[in-house]
Amino acid sequence: MNAKMQYNISAADLEMILALNRTGTLASAGERLAVDASTVFRTIQRIEKGLGQRLYERSRSGYLPLEMAQALASHAEQMEAALEAARSVAQLHPEQAAGSVRITTTDSILNGLVVPALGALQARHPLLSFELHAGNELASLTRRDADIAIRATKRPPQHLVGKHVGPIRVALFAARHTGYQSLTADLAAEACWAAPDDALPDHPSVVWRKKHFPKVVPTYRVNSILTVAEFVTHGLAVGVLPLFLVQGRTDLIQLTEVLDECQTELWLLTHTESRHLRRVSAVFSHLAAHLTLG
Repeated sequence: MNAKMQYNISAADLEMILALNRTGTLASAGERLAVDASTVFRTIQRIEKGLGQRLYERSRSGYLPLEMAQALASHAEQMEAALEAARSVAQLHPEQAAGSVRITTTDSILNGLVVPALGALQARHPLLSFELHAGNELASLTRRDADIAIRATKRPPQHLVGKHVGPIRVALFAARHTGYQSLTADLAAEACWAAPDDALPDHPSVVWRKKHFPKVVPTYRVNSILTVAEFVTHGLAVGVLPLFLVQGRTDLIQLTEVLDECQTELWLLTHTESRHLRRVSAVFSHLAAHLTLG
């Protein structure tokens, strides 16, 4: 037990174990590592002695890894992947970026604005990957829950670095096949509405409707603007939607002028310490240039 606790397994040891696990024979493992079979044999013996336990079941057909050898090989694979990623980063051109970038926003902004902008970014920086979170709650950039936040707000947090993308304009929409042409008192009373009353009670569209049509009770209470859009698209309800989400669509009809009371602002946000990271800076700059509200 003391020998096991005192032995410090090395990266070279893990590399040897992984090679023997993958090939099953001393000769094949040695060929993979450019050493002779006797070197593999002595190394495995040394590791087993140091750990105080056998790593392999020997047989005529080769070496069968026992539980400890399988566990160590798993760590060796992680080390191998990390080394390969490091080599890729080292070979980057100065203008390229690599790594994972976490972006948080709402589902409507994600689907309507962010996703269309990511294609060109991926082509330019193929080693970038993305963790995309869609929700109404604002993830903490300070705690590094996300690297970049894209939010509709008139007052972005002062401790964050921000880029004002532009105004988010909205209007009331219906499916064209419903036959609705414009918003009237009769339509407001007879139509089914979809709205995020419970999930977003302070949303500008909810405040506007309650102010101008206080007797209207939504038939469909949903938790996102994207879901409102789904009900409108299927002709099940009328709903207030951002213009960027419906631009270019011919299956919807705009029932009101742009609702100035509902206008808010779109902000691209990151933390002051994150903006200097190449991977974050590359994504932030690209989105700042390519997010378009129409």
